Amino acid sequence: MTQKDTKILRNLANAYMEVATLPVQNEKVELWKSLNAGKMQRPMVTICQLPWHELNGDGELTLHVEDPVFRQVENEMRQLLYKWKNFPADMVVEPIIPIPMAISGFDYGMEVQEDISVSDAANSVVSHYYTNQFETFEDVAKIKDMQITHDEAETNRRMELANEIFAGIAPVRPKGHIFHLGPWDNLSTWMGIEAVYMELVDNPELMHALVRRHTDAIIAGLKQANALGVVDSQSNLCHCSHIYTNELLPGPGAGGAQTTYNSWGFGLAQPFTSVSPATTKEFEIPYITEMAKYFGGIYYGCCDRLCDRMDMVKQIPNVRKLSCSPWSDREKFAEQIGPTLTMSAKPNPAFVANSLIDYDVIENDLRETVEAARRHNVNLEFILKDVSTVQYQPQRLQKWNEIVMKVVEA
Repeated sequence: MTQKDTKILRNLANAYMEVATLPVQNEKVELWKSLNAGKMQRPMVTICQLPWHELNGDGELTLHVEDPVFRQVENEMRQLLYKWKNFPADMVVEPIIPIPMAISGFDYGMEVQEDISVSDAANSVVSHYYTNQFETFEDVAKIKDMQITHDEAETNRRMELANEIFAGIAPVRPKGHIFHLGPWDNLSTWMGIEAVYMELVDNPELMHALVRRHTDAIIAGLKQANALGVVDSQSNLCHCSHIYTNELLPGPGAGGAQTTYNSWGFGLAQPFTSVSPATTKEFEIPYITEMAKYFGGIYYGCCDRLCDRMDMVKQIPNVRKLSCSPWSDREKFAEQIGPTLTMSAKPNPAFVANSLIDYDVIENDLRETVEAARRHNVNLEFILKDVSTVQYQPQRLQKWNEIVMKVVEA
């Protein structure tokens, strides 16, 4: 660690802690805890998964630290400070700096085989053509169990160094792993989505064998991560949603031991938007049910359409939040979700990505969702995510933030 890197990190940490120690952070924590307990005070909002290269017009996001580990720390602080300054919504900036643990092996022995096309020089948006790597039952064995490793000496070195760098400014914590419980998302990149759909019809035995093998590989990883204590039970986000609860994370750094049972995981089956509920019941629900039992909380869904299969996804063990994507019918979703779970609404990111932007359309769309939730006494959050472009106009996100906060605070 050079003196230059240390100076950069300390200056950044001072700015970070000025924000993280504001009283409003604790106020937002309490609002999130109310929502997550099924006692919403008002709808909550986060903004996530952004085209960062389009937002760096003044260089605020440019990285300068050379050390690869602490460059990640720099990047996270810069992005959080940028969001806080420009479109904070209901984000919580915690007065603790997370340091990545030296962990690896969260994979399955597979590599994606694909051809891609690129939209611009920054590679922000790509189109993929995937090669099918599962032609026979013998190919199922290509999916390997996770083999998680933890270099404790390296983690200790990082933590000791972090304590030195941030001494007198901020406490630090080890940052572990958050689990993605989405076999079908992975299978669609290892096969291609067309092959997934065709084989569900023509070769269901093969597809059961694949999802069975993948599920077993994930569960093997859950058990290893629990034994090693490398799960991030202190993270305040799961799939872009703040997850403070009295049982699991009552406040910053107040989570339990680093196991899945003290943490949230996120499950999803995005390709199943285009299959029947019966197919979801057969090929997804039994497998996510097995994995979900290992967690304290589950966020389920992403871009999936769930409004026509709510009865089954509501039965997933430990589920607390369900994603209402732009492809779900909001009225049906709100009617069925019930008073205890959270309707995690995803406003269409295309509204801020189009060449011409219409803020009236954005506001009317948000109000329709709020009204649907109110009609059915539903706990509601908004997550603007998967934003591939804002046409190099960061002010679009600032305006979206202004509109959504006006709507939810009305």
